[in-house]
Amino acid sequence: MASQDAERHWTIEDLDFSRIALDKVRPDENLFYLVTSASFIESGSDLYTHNLVDFFKGDQEVTDWLSQHWELEELQHGKALRAYVRHVWPEFDWDTAYGNFLEEYATYCKVELLAPTRGLEMTARCVVETGTATYYRAMARGTTEPVLHDLANRIAADEVNHYKHFYRFFRRYREQEKLSRFRVFGTIGRRTLELKSEDADCAIRHVVKARAPHRAHDTAYVQQLSARMNSTIRTNLSAGSTLKMLMRPLELPARVQTVIQYPIRQFMQHVFLR
Repeated sequence: MASQDAERHWTIEDLDFSRIALDKVRPDENLFYLVTSASFIESGSDLYTHNLVDFFKGDQEVTDWLSQHWELEELQHGKALRAYVRHVWPEFDWDTAYGNFLEEYATYCKVELLAPTRGLEMTARCVVETGTATYYRAMARGTTEPVLHDLANRIAADEVNHYKHFYRFFRRYREQEKLSRFRVFGTIGRRTLELKSEDADCAIRHVVKARAPHRAHDTAYVQQLSARMNSTIRTNLSAGSTLKMLMRPLELPARVQTVIQYPIRQFMQHVFLR
């Protein structure tokens, strides 16, 4: 029984939304945008799953894990975050705002936008999971509200577990494709630069459109809002663990890692969470 409990994945029912300390979170507009934007992106994960399953067609181990584990857990993240938003900010029309977001977001989720090889796409997946794990770890550190703290930690743990699977698949494809460190590093750099592009921008714009319609076309306001959100994450992130995850696919010797750690840390600070 103990081993079964240890293997059981958490569910939304494990979260007691009646314990939410509304006085700590309801007035916090920055937190509202952080949680709601994340709920949109997580809820659209099935679009990416279909693309990835198509891309890795023929590799049953990968496609089964994507369909039976990764997609279900990502969608659960979206449902849990949506439930949190509805409990704390019930006046926000989540369904309408998400529907508008999804209509635009679907145009960004195309198979042709994936990496040129399966091994490099697994590299890109490692970068994405590094980003999401960092985001939720920072969210957990940045709030004293117990339910959100618990939820963010649960999601962060899932994202780290997803990273481990993608990294294992990456190592298999790296050997098959004889990928050089140069190509892997190039993918890490490009995908890192893209982390703060369409997905997050699209989500923030649609949350603003529903939350503050008069600000919907105020580019300066949206940029300031995004900067505040990034500052919250940057202030609460664990740079060491993020850097370690980001560099791991390079599989560098320890001495080399020590030499390049500082410039990569600077790159991460100025780009990864700009």
